[in-house]
Amino acid sequence: MAHAPPFYCPYCGDEDLRPFGEKHGDWRCGACRRVFTLRFVGLARPDGTAVTGDAPAGGSVAGIVAEVDGLGRT
Repeated sequence: MAHAPPFYCPYCGDEDLRPFGEKHGDWRCGACRRVFTLRFVGLARPDGTAVTGDAPAGGSVAGIVAEVDGLGRT
């Protein structure tokens, strides 16, 4: 199941994003030239505890984390 691509850069807010490299989830922003990784972390229960495993069958993504991958920095 494919997840929706990001709509904007988490650093500068620009929408010029393109897949980067060969690793799934790596994106490059054309405006600020940052390269970042998006990954699904998991689901959280209402009490704040984590639930392990994949997204539910409906495919909703409850938690996506943007993290600097250290690529493309100037």
